[in-house]
Amino acid sequence: MSIKTKIAALALATLAVTGTIASTTTQAEAKPFGLGWGIGAGIVGAAVVGSAIAANDGYYYDGYRRCGWVPQFDAYGNYLGRVRNCNY
Repeated sequence: MSIKTKIAALALATLAVTGTIASTTTQAEAKPFGLGWGIGAGIVGAAVVGSAIAANDGYYYDGYRRCGWVPQFDAYGNYLGRVRNCNY
């Protein structure tokens, strides 16, 4: 599972939990702003930061992404083909 998939799953789970908490509240009462606004802002901020991390497209060197095609072999040394590698 990639990091993007993990972050998306976490965001979806957070949204589901938030919706569940919001749907189980009691009758509304007029009160000054309290802890709820801080929690909501934290969730929104976490979603923004999570989206920024998920949108990261790898490493760049001097403005260019360092990727290339490298040969791939199986456990027995048989050539399987080439794959794109951005880790070097």
